Amino acid sequence: MLRHEFQPGKLVAGLFLTAAGVVYAGDAAGLWSTPWFAAIPLVTGGLCLAGVTAAVTRGIRRRRGGAESG
Repeated sequence: MLRHEFQPGKLVAGLFLTAAGVVYAGDAAGLWSTPWFAAIPLVTGGLCLAGVTAAVTRGIRRRRGGAESG
């Protein structure tokens, strides 16, 4: 089975989008009240953090000579 390259930027983006989904699922279930605009800073902040993480990862991999095959 072929292994894929680990991409931490996608992991961070997925975590923040999942968190936004959990926040609104809790609101829909009646566990708490979430304002409609709560997803905007959560999603945009998560995507910005994911972009920074991806850029840092790319810089580290370029400096080390690419992804290690194994």
